[in-house]
Amino acid sequence: MYYVKRVFAFIFFVVKWAARLSLVGVLAVYLLDQYIALSTAEEIYTSVKEVPQKKAALLLGTAKYVAKGKKNYFYVYRIRAAAALWKAGKVKAIVVSGDNESKYYNETKRMRKDLMKAGVPKRYITSDDAGLRTLDSIIRAEAIFDLKDYIIVSQKFHLERALFIAHAKGQKAIGFAAKDKEGTKAANKMIAREYLARVKAFLDVYILNTLPKFYGEKVKVNYR
Repeated sequence: MYYVKRVFAFIFFVVKWAARLSLVGVLAVYLLDQYIALSTAEEIYTSVKEVPQKKAALLLGTAKYVAKGKKNYFYVYRIRAAAALWKAGKVKAIVVSGDNESKYYNETKRMRKDLMKAGVPKRYITSDDAGLRTLDSIIRAEAIFDLKDYIIVSQKFHLERALFIAHAKGQKAIGFAAKDKEGTKAANKMIAREYLARVKAFLDVYILNTLPKFYGEKVKVNYR
């Protein structure tokens, strides 16, 4: 009986501390999420009229389709937002950054074509085909394309993390928020994923010093 009590006592001890550690972990994730949101809030604009003029915009990529024939509204609204900046004269060039993993999946090629359809001249659109992750896109923006003071285009929840990384790297980036559909299944799913993505971003920037998968030679951006 003595040993049985010892075993149960040990199990209780482990469960109690596991619960405490889990609670601390959840709290840490929440506080980091709030810090990133609050620290970037003043750098995110939703009005074309109010956003400051910059030399270039960095359009962060995503898949154009979420199912057969069904467009991804995150993608659609990002294209519209970048095109709106161009038409308003807020930027003189656009760098599209995304995944180009194969000839069957090429985010940057699709973004270029759709920006051109929206009225942005081809010569002022530059592709970053190695924007495999947000971290890669932000670091490469300066390392490869010499963007230091520019506008990042994406949805608000994504912009907060992108700006967090940019500011940590000493860049003077601001954000222009593309339209979103709050409360939809897709939006809620992305927000849920964002909690872990922000933890990863913090670790990449301050602990692991993670570098982009690819670098390469400098690329000149054409400005109007």
